Amino acid sequence: MKRTTVSLIAGTAALAAVTAFAVVQEPAQAGTGAPKAAARLPVERTGLVCPAPSTSDLADTQYTSFTPVTEGATGDGKATLAGVTETSGDASTAQNGKKKPAGKTPVTPGTPGKPVAGSVSGGSAPALVGTAEGTYAPGWTVQATTGVAAGTGRGLLGVTCGAPDTEFWFPATSTAADRTDYLHLTNPDDSAAVVDVELYGPEGTLESSVGDGITVPAHSSEPILLSTLTTEKLDDVTVHVNVRSGRVGAAVQALDDKLGGDWLTASADPASTLIIPGIPKDATAVRLVAFTPDDSDADLKIQLASTNGLITPAGHETLHIKAGSTTSVDLGDVTRGEAGSLILSPGDVSTPFVAAVRITRGKGNDQETSFIPATAPVGTRATVLGNTAKGTTLSITAPRATAQVKVTASAGTEGGTAASKTYTIKAGTTQDVALPVPAGLKGTYALTVETVSGGPVYASRTLVSTDEDGPGFTTQTLPDDRGTVAVPDSTQDLSILN
Repeated sequence: MKRTTVSLIAGTAALAAVTAFAVVQEPAQAGTGAPKAAARLPVERTGLVCPAPSTSDLADTQYTSFTPVTEGATGDGKATLAGVTETSGDASTAQNGKKKPAGKTPVTPGTPGKPVAGSVSGGSAPALVGTAEGTYAPGWTVQATTGVAAGTGRGLLGVTCGAPDTEFWFPATSTAADRTDYLHLTNPDDSAAVVDVELYGPEGTLESSVGDGITVPAHSSEPILLSTLTTEKLDDVTVHVNVRSGRVGAAVQALDDKLGGDWLTASADPASTLIIPGIPKDATAVRLVAFTPDDSDADLKIQLASTNGLITPAGHETLHIKAGSTTSVDLGDVTRGEAGSLILSPGDVSTPFVAAVRITRGKGNDQETSFIPATAPVGTRATVLGNTAKGTTLSITAPRATAQVKVTASAGTEGGTAASKTYTIKAGTTQDVALPVPAGLKGTYALTVETVSGGPVYASRTLVSTDEDGPGFTTQTLPDDRGTVAVPDSTQDLSILN
């Protein structure tokens, strides 16, 4: 798929050019010594996009903003979030520009090291676009956590706001009658973006004419109901978002009539090995959905990194994916009461793919669902917000090599003192770590994970509602926050960065 490759390269270039700037130091004089490793410097500017959290009148949403303190970050800087306009939410209105005005901005970002929160009730909260500069930029993170008391998609929904890009993959979406899945496209820039949305089912491409050339106006958000893009009603669909011009932020809100709902963020880029971290130990059902954009079939080995090491789920040792098709498999209660992460690796032939899981907790009328996409490693550092004293679980896995990680709990949004702990995660295991809770905690707090040695490590956070009137849970992954970038010396051979 040549277009996929080209758009991915374009997306990488755009991200480097727009959302991650670093101060470049004066070049050193040329010498005859061995090449130096590229210095990592704090970014000077970054951008985020948050989809509109809910259209339900029964929704209560808390926004949290946080920037970790980063050594070497310079300049006072600032961070801002602003609401954008939005359409009413299907493919036709996305094309004709029928808008509702932006609402109030619900939170004002605070100084580095201090999380701040704001809230809004009902379905009027807009999509947000934001930028941060100077000391506010490195690792800036924003999350929206929404409780919906009743109706389609009831429960707890959470999303970490993402960076705008030019390509996204969403396995585990659906066009079935009992699902209401919206693809939210948000344009943070001053010119319109043009987007193609492609859907893939078990038999390949789903025919659609309205998904081509969708215009997302400047500073605008378009929620597109996926079932309006095709006549086929399918339980498992993969969505491919390809931006012809400009950039957008993208996320899918997947709502079920009976099983609640949550946000599905994009899978890691297609690769031959992917990690899905932190499946809750009390998951009653896990459905794995995968797709390969390649011209060849993919055969995957499925392993579970448990608390005691790598195991192969009985009866689910492998997964065959037809070229250009979406494939799913029910893994049941694969974690069996222990922390676990899925490691998906190639069989005899390496073929790139994307993947995500849909998780169900509870039984009968008390069931709720959430999603975990395959994700990038924590890398240098990653942060997740909205954590509470009770109901927060941080899962960390080291699929290849033993690693040490440092976890820091910030002060609370309303008070408290930060605390840190260091953990050793053995190779091939997943650990639900005992969290350092801030002393005197008031409000919610940020969790920042840093790789100290070894690894790589992957992580996710599960947040369980403590509100008896609104039970539910939500899970977010912790990919690297891109708070620093590699800046080579002028005499360095740039090929060592690849």
